[in-house]
Amino acid sequence: MKNLLLTTAITFTLAVPAYAGGTHAKKHNEGHAEITTEETSGHGDHGEMMAADGHGDNHAAMMMIGVPGNAAKVDRTINVTMVETEDGKMLLEGDEMTFEKGETIRFVIENKGEQEHEFVLDTVERNAAHKIEMAKMMMEHDDPNRITLDAGASGEVIWTFSNDGAFEAACLMPGHYESGMFRAVAVGDHMTKADMTMAPADVQVAQADVEFTKGTVTKVDAKGGKVTIDHGPLLNLDMPGMKMVFRADEEIISKLSEGQNIEFVAEPVKGKLTVTQLK
Repeated sequence: MKNLLLTTAITFTLAVPAYAGGTHAKKHNEGHAEITTEETSGHGDHGEMMAADGHGDNHAAMMMIGVPGNAAKVDRTINVTMVETEDGKMLLEGDEMTFEKGETIRFVIENKGEQEHEFVLDTVERNAAHKIEMAKMMMEHDDPNRITLDAGASGEVIWTFSNDGAFEAACLMPGHYESGMFRAVAVGDHMTKADMTMAPADVQVAQADVEFTKGTVTKVDAKGGKVTIDHGPLLNLDMPGMKMVFRADEEIISKLSEGQNIEFVAEPVKGKLTVTQLK
């Protein structure tokens, strides 16, 4: 009997650590499962939140063009200059923008123009969508794939191109893209595409049928050469309807008055949206 009890006690004693270890492992695993579930739920909520406010699309597009780069691992530097020409064009001049997949690039950008400009790296589709948003309201951003520079200022963007593709560098401020401030960016298999000359905005407009836009004049500043118009979509500039200020010459200003319903054409002239034709 004593031997039986002793054997049972020994067996129980040996089993306790194993049982405790098994319980600890189970709790440990359960703990991790709970953490994982919370993290997954958290990311899910974050994803829903991003999708709800549009940042989900931004995040996806950013991943398409790449990720913020590490300054300590820059492969080479690309110099970009923002300029405004006497004939009204706005340009991103500088080094060729063709890259190998995986390259980390330091873009050194200098604004030599007289206006504020921005430099945005993104997909062509995302830039087109964001350009419309910018036209609706002036928004400031603090995204790693863009920088906004006052006249005479300079700055840099460090970016790693982790995916092959045809992308774009552009200024999306109202009227600036239409004035020619964009460049092709090609990565990997698409490298030859950046060598192609993109048609200037004024050539594109000239080739298209002239689209008159309906609007109502709400204010005329003859002395300042400005007119405020509450207008419909400006199809030639890919801008939505809104109320905004345009430049106009003396001849056109003389034909306008507050409350007048008009049909007009607006185009970028020397970096300013200007009424160029009236019906």
